[in-house]
Amino acid sequence: MSTKTSSSSITHPSAKENSGKKPPGQKFWEPLTLLGPSGLWLFLLLVLPALIIFELSLVPNIRPGDVVNPSGFDNYCKAFGFDGCQFANFNPTFLYVMGRSLFFAFGTTVSCLVLGFPVAYWIALRTPYRWRNLLLLTFVLPLWTSSLLRAYAWITILRSTGVLNTLLTFPNPLITKLGLPPIPRLELLNDWPAVLIGMSYSYLPYMVLILYSSLEKLDRRLLEASADLGANPVQTFWKVTVPQSMPGIVAGCLLVLIIGLGDFIEPELLGGASSMTLSRLIYNQFLGPTPNWGFGSALSMVLILAVSIAIAFLIKFGDRTPQT
Repeated sequence: MSTKTSSSSITHPSAKENSGKKPPGQKFWEPLTLLGPSGLWLFLLLVLPALIIFELSLVPNIRPGDVVNPSGFDNYCKAFGFDGCQFANFNPTFLYVMGRSLFFAFGTTVSCLVLGFPVAYWIALRTPYRWRNLLLLTFVLPLWTSSLLRAYAWITILRSTGVLNTLLTFPNPLITKLGLPPIPRLELLNDWPAVLIGMSYSYLPYMVLILYSSLEKLDRRLLEASADLGANPVQTFWKVTVPQSMPGIVAGCLLVLIIGLGDFIEPELLGGASSMTLSRLIYNQFLGPTPNWGFGSALSMVLILAVSIAIAFLIKFGDRTPQT
């Protein structure tokens, strides 16, 4: 009986050989049909503009209407402080601008992670299932408004005569009774604290959503096993919860970092003149009173390179399955 084979299961050898092959025409047209529209869209709106920007970045001191004649990497040398690509002409002004952009992006990432992880943990692990979607919807409601309106709202709150200082300087009977000095006014606006506050507020929902999706998949049996083996809540958090949610932490941090590197509105409106960032510097090179498209293109390519590196890390480390 074991050697008996049904006639319906017998397949001709030639049919078996051809079962995995496609006709020559289908082999060519199928990927072209499926990937062609999106590929053309990406080429026209992403690859081609990037190539044009790269070509402009090789022309020093080019302005609107000038002939494009690529001649070297002087603009890139200028971006990293070496005017004319000579080590003797070192000027770190633009390096300070890049460093300030990195500071805002990293500071926003850290603050969003510190503020967002407890929120995502509470919603994913401590809240009844029927309330989770409502809480998430409530938390992401600020994203439904314009980032420009959110920035102007923070101006109203943080300025010297704003809501925050009004509340702090309001006569407090307890402070008067204790004889403590009055609380001084906070000068947060037009400085880096206001930029960090505004950027953290804008990007915190992204961090919470990504962390929530990662914490929701947490294997709760591991938490119970850790408690049964005598671990306290702090040990369980660092040895079970954090490693299990590490893909979400990496993905959330890199996403906020990528968005923060190219942010323009919050540094422009909340930071004032002393908070020049890379995106604002690029804007000035293209639309400012003394345009220099070549230098602005070189700065744009530096920003594109930095974001591309962050995306590469996101692809490599952001979707790893944690080892148990």
